[in-house]
Amino acid sequence: MVSEHPHTPEAPAAAATEKVLPRDKAPRFPGGPAADPAGSHHERRIRSFQPRRSRVTTGQGEYLERLWPVWGFDIDGLRTIDLGEMFDGLPVVLEIGFGMGEATAQMAADDPATGILAVDVHTPGQGNLLGLAERGGMSNIRVANGDAIILLREMLEPEVLDGLRVYFPDPWPKARHHKRRLIQPEFLSLAATRMKPGAVLHCATDWEDYAEQMLEVLGAHPDFENTVEGGGYAPRPAFRPLTRFEGQGLDKGHVVHDLLFRRVGHSG
Repeated sequence: MVSEHPHTPEAPAAAATEKVLPRDKAPRFPGGPAADPAGSHHERRIRSFQPRRSRVTTGQGEYLERLWPVWGFDIDGLRTIDLGEMFDGLPVVLEIGFGMGEATAQMAADDPATGILAVDVHTPGQGNLLGLAERGGMSNIRVANGDAIILLREMLEPEVLDGLRVYFPDPWPKARHHKRRLIQPEFLSLAATRMKPGAVLHCATDWEDYAEQMLEVLGAHPDFENTVEGGGYAPRPAFRPLTRFEGQGLDKGHVVHDLLFRRVGHSG
């Protein structure tokens, strides 16, 4: 099955002139993303992701070393982030899991008036997105490394997000691993506290049973309402790019479901 799951991405072939660093010799990138940024500061729990630092190209490594101090930060859970200062007052959308970053970069280029705080644990993707941002002149992207739960719970103020995007999260297809799926009632309750009233949570997946679970838990959650009249899945909005991986899946008959749910409630 072809799918662009952020934490198990299908890595594109490296350019013929660009060396792929061996897994056991991948550099630690001085000043770059940490292997375990939260360390022992926070409780160990079942996580919805698996950190990977493999297959970093020399180009990605160069972007990490040079641009991480400018546009990147580790999710250490030890400080509160001022999104207004970080994005010069732009409205900010949090994207959890961005794979290699092509779709994120496209959305940032198409909407320069919106800041995108992009979170992932995949080191090659972090370097690739930083490079895309620089080459495209997109200053409205920031890249965060680590656990999005810690970011939401420990590092963001209440009601600061203008949107939340979770595109093609790891489906954890085996039944015994479903507890690792990100879209669960507990996650939604936490996310709702950091989203402004009216902000939209946008999920997309090509796993049918995960889409059904998303629709069920979102539909039952008191802090969210479906933007689709009568309920159900939403058409793919024009602002979400059709990625190469998604296109390959569609060509094979796979079905992608989009869900757009609005944060309800009143500020304060």
